[in-house]
Amino acid sequence: MENNNQTLSLSQLDIGEIGQVVSLESNGIQRRRMLDLGLVQGTKVKAVQSSPSGDPVAYNIRGAVIALRNDDADKIQVKRFL
Repeated sequence: MENNNQTLSLSQLDIGEIGQVVSLESNGIQRRRMLDLGLVQGTKVKAVQSSPSGDPVAYNIRGAVIALRNDDADKIQVKRFL
């Protein structure tokens, strides 16, 4: 059975899965943008839909649906929320 305490990047969540933010690996303006979107430690994020090419992916973050490119989502560490 998989270890549910393992962290992964937000971009690794499958559509329909929920992750809980553990940390951000970005800096500067990009980090500020992520924090402004509500991506702070403990926030639950659900992967809702991906574009036909798979990038970007739409995420439900605190009631708002936000599209993030995989490059940005790779810098957000989450743990699966069951």
